[in-house]
Amino acid sequence: MAVPWLRIVDAVLGVSDVVRRVKGREPEEPGRQLAVGSPALGGIETRLAGVVVAALKEAFDRDHQRLELERQHIEAERQRAERLLRLERLRQAGDREIGRMRLLAGAALASWLGSLLLASRLLSGVGGRAALGIGSLFLLAALAAAFAEQSRLTRVLADADDRVSPEAITAGSVTGSLTPWFVVCGLAATAIGVLIS
Repeated sequence: MAVPWLRIVDAVLGVSDVVRRVKGREPEEPGRQLAVGSPALGGIETRLAGVVVAALKEAFDRDHQRLELERQHIEAERQRAERLLRLERLRQAGDREIGRMRLLAGAALASWLGSLLLASRLLSGVGGRAALGIGSLFLLAALAAAFAEQSRLTRVLADADDRVSPEAITAGSVTGSLTPWFVVCGLAATAIGVLIS
């Protein structure tokens, strides 16, 4: 006959449970020894929780640093774009002003050449020639002032940085503001010379 080993083991375990109850302790369940909150796992849980918290803190710190770097990069790009925009506005203002001076220089040169042609053909009197000479002087002064202003603008644009305002270029200098008046006075004197002779 076979020996019922399983029953014998079960009976021995049952007796151990009875002895524990008599002593006042509850019989332990097989999974209870490793349950959460048991004294055996208290230190392990605490260390594991500390490791998890440290890992999360490190991840958050890395994310914070990455976001801060991205913010700094975006701010630097914004400042760079604003600087480039100010420089482009400055360049455009300078180009417009140089174009205006070139136009005035062309008008002064054409008027001066025209007055020279006029002098050789039409003018015979001394008063007319004197007025034509004064007109030529005004036109040459306009031409010189336009060239001087173009040189000044070129220097300002070459040395300019983003702190220079476009108004500083368009305000110009005395020579730049006198150039159109020199052209007008030269043309007026030439017209008076033609009318006198």
